Amino acid sequence: MILTVTPNPALDGTWHVGGLVAGESHRVATGAQRAGGKGVNVARVLAAAGDEVLALMTAGGASGHALGDDLRAAGIAHRLVPVAAPTRRSIAVVDDTTGEATLLNERGAALSPEEAAAFRDEACSLATRAAAVVVSGSLPPGLAAGDVAAIVAAAVASGIVTIADVTGAALWAAAEAGAHVLKPNAAELRETTGTDDVMAGAQALLQCGAGLVVVSLGAEGMLLVRRTHPSRGLRARLPRVLQGNPTGAGDAAVAALAHLLAARGTVEDLGDDELAQLARTAVGWSASAVLMPLAGDLSSERDALTAAVIFDTDSRNQT
Repeated sequence: MILTVTPNPALDGTWHVGGLVAGESHRVATGAQRAGGKGVNVARVLAAAGDEVLALMTAGGASGHALGDDLRAAGIAHRLVPVAAPTRRSIAVVDDTTGEATLLNERGAALSPEEAAAFRDEACSLATRAAAVVVSGSLPPGLAAGDVAAIVAAAVASGIVTIADVTGAALWAAAEAGAHVLKPNAAELRETTGTDDVMAGAQALLQCGAGLVVVSLGAEGMLLVRRTHPSRGLRARLPRVLQGNPTGAGDAAVAALAHLLAARGTVEDLGDDELAQLARTAVGWSASAVLMPLAGDLSSERDALTAAVIFDTDSRNQT
């Protein structure tokens, strides 16, 4: 079972417009609403890929009920930790003429100390019984970087492959707790490490304790750097730029990493060929998500896109 931990889930709404013009009124078709948040998107992709998955998250209010209803309708196994405040909402407006998505994400209401402790303790308990653990997304007020570190540490201590897709202090905390894989995007890496140099930022996280850093670079693909070879990064990308909805593309990449590493059981002694397979699959799944209207879904072109991935080498001295 792969456990996905989503500290700050959302009820996602998505609308498509023929051309988005700021300040103007738009008449659109009925939007789609579904359970979201980064870890939920990961769970949705994994379930579609045939993996046994359990999605852990908080839920509160009418939006929390709708979140649970959607997960049940989708057949995604889940565990909801009840909280008093309503689950946050997010809005994505996709301009079909450009493929660009405009996102409005509520921050999420604060958890009480009791709610935060209940969520952390449930995650730590479930993490020790999983094949892999994924901790994804933002933290609501009341949940701290130390809580993320506790969840990661519980999984790592049990020998469970652990992937963290968080940012800022939580990303540092996950690295220090020994997360096997960190998956920031370029902006999150810059925000966390303070450097525009992607390779240097990845190396900083490796020095902090991470085993593998996978950096999403948008249309430029991904950079993968191992702790065992910190001066040699592998860049993987498609030979062409895809137009579509990038919402959830990074979550699809995380799902690909979890899918492969749960079966492998470790990131130790990751060889060049295995690293290339991880990179190829992560880029292929991420790209196929771009072609879909809603986050958490993969295009039928997934295998073709995966096969089309090309590689570049990024080598420099460790700093």
